Amino acid sequence: MAVCGIGLSPGLEGVELRFLRVNSSTRLIRTNYFHLIGKASNSIWRNCGRIRCSSRNSASPVESRKNTVELGPVATEEDLDHVMKFKMSDFEISDRVSIGLGGRADEVVFEAIVKDSCSPLYNTRVVLRRLTSTQAQRRGKRAIEVLKKLARRKLMYHSYSMQVHGYVCPSAFGDHASFTLVHRNHGSFSLRHWLQLSDWLPTLEATLALDEECVRRVGDDTVGGPAVSRQLRLIRILMRDLLIGVNYLHSHGLAHTELRLENVHISPVDRHIKVGILGNAADFYESSPNSSGMEINLDRRQMMIAFDMRCVGFMMAKMVLRELMDPLIFNKFKSFLTKGNDPACLREFLFPILSRNSPSGNAGLQILDRHWGAGWNLLSLLLAVKPSQRISCLEALRHPFLCGPRWRVDPSMDIIRWGLGSTAVRITEEYIYGWPQRNRLAHFIELMEMLNPHSKPKNWLELLPGKWRLLYYTGKHIGLTLRQPSARVLIGDVRLTVIRASKKNTTLLFKSEIGFKVMIGREWPHDKAGVAGKLQMNSLFRLTAGRRLYLKEESVTRKSSSSPESNTLDSVVQKFSGRKWKKAREAKEFPSSLPVAKLVSGDVEVAMNLNAPISKNVDVARDVVREVRTQVPPEMFDLSKIACGTYVDSRLLVIRGVNGSALLFTRSCMDGSY
Repeated sequence: MAVCGIGLSPGLEGVELRFLRVNSSTRLIRTNYFHLIGKASNSIWRNCGRIRCSSRNSASPVESRKNTVELGPVATEEDLDHVMKFKMSDFEISDRVSIGLGGRADEVVFEAIVKDSCSPLYNTRVVLRRLTSTQAQRRGKRAIEVLKKLARRKLMYHSYSMQVHGYVCPSAFGDHASFTLVHRNHGSFSLRHWLQLSDWLPTLEATLALDEECVRRVGDDTVGGPAVSRQLRLIRILMRDLLIGVNYLHSHGLAHTELRLENVHISPVDRHIKVGILGNAADFYESSPNSSGMEINLDRRQMMIAFDMRCVGFMMAKMVLRELMDPLIFNKFKSFLTKGNDPACLREFLFPILSRNSPSGNAGLQILDRHWGAGWNLLSLLLAVKPSQRISCLEALRHPFLCGPRWRVDPSMDIIRWGLGSTAVRITEEYIYGWPQRNRLAHFIELMEMLNPHSKPKNWLELLPGKWRLLYYTGKHIGLTLRQPSARVLIGDVRLTVIRASKKNTTLLFKSEIGFKVMIGREWPHDKAGVAGKLQMNSLFRLTAGRRLYLKEESVTRKSSSSPESNTLDSVVQKFSGRKWKKAREAKEFPSSLPVAKLVSGDVEVAMNLNAPISKNVDVARDVVREVRTQVPPEMFDLSKIACGTYVDSRLLVIRGVNGSALLFTRSCMDGSY
């Protein structure tokens, strides 16, 4: 933002105009000064309308028209009788403007003190927002009009909205080409400016005066602690306050439509978030809710609430992941969602981007990963692709991510499934596959299979197509330790791409891609660049309904009962018999079989590509293929060994081979276009 406001300093000899320059996307810059010599009069006020505030990040005219919400007819003088009317002589104009009050290109912002002794606002600091264009005046009068709807609960309005006092009568200075709104000054910084400070965390904690009474409102009982815990506690306070304010508007039939960090202020007086002036607030219902177009109005209401919740999701993402304040990274983030990708895969998409510049660990990732990945779940619900799937304000306030440890939260089955999958993914990232880790992973995969929400073939046909990246294999692992391979090969990503051949049948095309690097020479070189290659396998599968049988204890021998798979199954049975999993256990007895998606394979095609020739000898290529086959799961090389799918959702996939081993996949969205 190049210029965010202007202040007038009237004096006997001249007038000093101070322009506040702000780069709202990167940092805060000090004020620059510009002097005008002449006598102070109301003509200065009239002429300052020629000065415009320009915003580098402002939308183009086409985009502005696209995002404009119809607010209804322009308010008349009679519609503004419920607020105070001021004259310019009632104010003492300040000589500066706070940096967080920056307006748009058609707004000029002043700070002033009410000097009318008869006014209830005597000696109160206010903001004068002079609106010059027709659209800006429409927003200002709409902000006053909204007061009528919110008058029944003024306490909530004063707590969660930027309080509008009234307007300046145009006849006071003979300028009818503009409209001046008078509203309360709730602080010098918007939430965006707070987050851009280098010491934003201790500064905001001091501004909010966090104590035990304050943190108790979010279910916590401590103050201080590690930086990650302090940041999580502060985000809970800000998010809960924001959601309460937005829900207050929704309960009165209004949608904000302009929720951004720039429009949100934190008042140090009552320590509440103010959700803007409400100049663009839109009604849910175009006419009376009891009219013949009730169904249309309900769709309009759902779309408006979903739009506000998506804006809240963007604000939450920037508060937690401060790297998204960078416009380049945020554009990648927004492009990912615009292309229709499921927000449940945000972690898979953002992890390599955010970890690139923070090898010691990203604080935002740690916050979202806490409590079994509850933060990622809330973010995915706020940014869901379909408006009908987005979470509401009240549901978000009851989400485990926004509830502290003192509050008992009864998680839904979706939250339980999400937590199991997130924990399994976190374990696979440790890359320490001893027996404790292997047993835990097998245990969590079994639990996920028990709670599979999509067991019917039609669900698999909808969710299975896409790109999947292999995370873990419960079968035998053969690495490079304690053996001399015939060819020195390093395995990269192993991906499985599923394509639905036709919507008329259940035929699926499976493509297995194994990336690797071949080291030339007999010894391992220090530089592991090598020659990149790719092994591809294709096969057609037919998907049908099937069941996975669990053998009864009396039908197996002692020898088989001591196997890892049997031990894992026993632990799962014991887990489900506890009180903690009472909700997940629908039947009184452990099931003898579970529904699965049976996969019947056809012919398998194998192809290998190398970026550069490694040798003219065919035996070298044969050794490379043999080594790749040794290190990867057999089901990824020979697709005919895939037996069935046991778990699938928008984020994770579990496939079982003919030998009973499980392959855990996560949906991959990295196609190089971001």
